[in-house]
Amino acid sequence: VHLIPVNPIREDGLTPKSRKRIMPDLLTEPPAIDPVYEAHVYCNIPTIAERSMEGHAPHYFKLVSVQVLIRHGDRYPLYAIPKTKRPDIDCMLLPSRKPSHPQLEAFIKHMSKGSAAQMDGSLSSLPRYPSHSLCEMGELTQTGVVQHLRNGQLLRDIYVNKHKLLLSDWTAKQLYLETTGKSRTLQSALALLYTFLPDFDWKKINMRHQWSTIFCSGSCDCPMRNHYLEEEQRRQYSLRVKNNDLEKIYVDMAKIVGIPTRQLRASNPIDSLLCYFCHNVSFPCTKTGCIGMEHFKVIKRHQLEDERERQEKKLYFLYALLATHPLLNQTVNRLQRIAEGKKEEVFVLYSAHDVTLSPVLSALGITEARFPRFAARLVFELWQDGKRPKEHFIRILYNGADVTFQTSFCKDYYKRSSKPMCPLEKFVNFVKRDMFLIFNSTSYYDACRRRPL
Repeated sequence: VHLIPVNPIREDGLTPKSRKRIMPDLLTEPPAIDPVYEAHVYCNIPTIAERSMEGHAPHYFKLVSVQVLIRHGDRYPLYAIPKTKRPDIDCMLLPSRKPSHPQLEAFIKHMSKGSAAQMDGSLSSLPRYPSHSLCEMGELTQTGVVQHLRNGQLLRDIYVNKHKLLLSDWTAKQLYLETTGKSRTLQSALALLYTFLPDFDWKKINMRHQWSTIFCSGSCDCPMRNHYLEEEQRRQYSLRVKNNDLEKIYVDMAKIVGIPTRQLRASNPIDSLLCYFCHNVSFPCTKTGCIGMEHFKVIKRHQLEDERERQEKKLYFLYALLATHPLLNQTVNRLQRIAEGKKEEVFVLYSAHDVTLSPVLSALGITEARFPRFAARLVFELWQDGKRPKEHFIRILYNGADVTFQTSFCKDYYKRSSKPMCPLEKFVNFVKRDMFLIFNSTSYYDACRRRPL
């Protein structure tokens, strides 16, 4: 909170002479983690209209490309807490049920006509929208669909209506769409696409299948990436073992459910409990007692402490650099082609998971960012300077907030420049060269094989 001093009004109605006040910077403790508030942010329940900074630039700049990386929307848990009743969530889409969206009914109708789309491999056998009266494990919920209908509408207002990135006669070549092979990521992509390009022609849709959650395509062989991931998992384990409060909570919950503590821990209860929390459903009970908000808070708080330590310890950062290089390299190559005048793939959508977005944020150096919430979006905008058409700049936005100058490669540029963006070559140099410096390497191949000193 910034307190702004105001001049008091004297009894005679005149204001006294203004005096400058020097406000000392007090050293304050970092704010305590509020697990309930953070869980609400993570749920991302669609309520109020979102303010976003996408599409902001000086008037003489022209938007030439947008690449969007999303996490799927709200989903049913991937894990069940043994011996408890599964949360009772309906995955049928009902426009009359909240949360809803004005386009939800039209979306359902349009999805039923989707057989003309080109879908890679196994994608064609996946349903285009959720439709079970009791959600299946990992299935996108109505909330998840609505989150991405809202994302698509927000991006349409800015990029199509305002900046004319795609005109009404857009072609299939102007889009690049890629998703992992899960129904929740395919359905999230289609929901966003539907409000971004309403009633789109299915024949123009070519959805590519990405088998890897880190989108490493043909460059997935990287032994050192796996090494750093194993080290990071050891760090996670060690932090958990040291947390006595967490252990007590697990013991207590295991007694309530009537299973060994080890089995409860392995069932990843936070995933299931977050579903109860996000959908405002009572936590499960048994004859022995109920899992309650105190259990939830301790586990969620530990999760947040783990994220904080993960940022400090750098093992995850080393993993992230190697995990995300193939995807960032693909992004940079595409931006360079567009900067050279190519008019293809000007709008890109990657539909992915938290384990995709989280390492990308880490690799870019955006350490302040929260863990990817449901329907999180990371946007790369490419702008052309109208006064110097050969010069191109990027902006990076996370959930609508401009994080360009939080990136490791553009922090210093911000201090020296009046432009509210980052030169494209800074991003190119980072991906093509600087990402490997920490490994004492000059290429991805070398960094993937060089043992740490």
